[in-house]
Amino acid sequence: MAQRRFPRISSRKQPQQARSTALVAAILEAATQVLATEGAQRFTTARVAEKAGVSVGSVYQYFPNKAAILFRLQSDEWRQTTHLLRGILEDTRKPPLERLRALVHAFVRSECEEAAMRIALNDTAPLYRDAPEAKAARASADQVHQAFMQEVLPNASTRTRALAGDLIATTMRAVGKQLSETPRAAAQIGAYADAMADMFCAYLKGLERS
Repeated sequence: MAQRRFPRISSRKQPQQARSTALVAAILEAATQVLATEGAQRFTTARVAEKAGVSVGSVYQYFPNKAAILFRLQSDEWRQTTHLLRGILEDTRKPPLERLRALVHAFVRSECEEAAMRIALNDTAPLYRDAPEAKAARASADQVHQAFMQEVLPNASTRTRALAGDLIATTMRAVGKQLSETPRAAAQIGAYADAMADMFCAYLKGLERS
């Protein structure tokens, strides 16, 4: 069986000087605007270059194709989410379930506040989600999540912890996506987050007792 080939999604090079750093920042800002306002279907390297006010060749100095630009936007979003995840779940001054509740609220609020961008990035995911670079980018968040599940369910089996963690993560993504697709009042968003956190906490308490 032939080995599956993935598009190159890593940057060609990293900017070394202030001028090149500013150029990459302008390209990424333009890409964000094009994606959020025009959607995944109309996203092209040429459109990004036009929006940034630079030549297509300037874009290609750093990004080999549109998938590389989109992956950079997605990996930046993953990095921000991982930072949020780590900051909340590793704050051992608070009990584990209190941290989980805070995470649910922060995640849902973030999904709704950045709805247009997140929906558009989700539409572009097939371009890069199975590439090795994408899997590596998600690994850091997975490690934080696994460490938290070990803490909150110390007596559970590895299989039970993995199932519980996957169920919680999948539910959060699904609810966050649903909430972000339609404008909602802050009170409604908070009510959903509270109910989801209550459900997770009850589920984990039940697993720990069993």
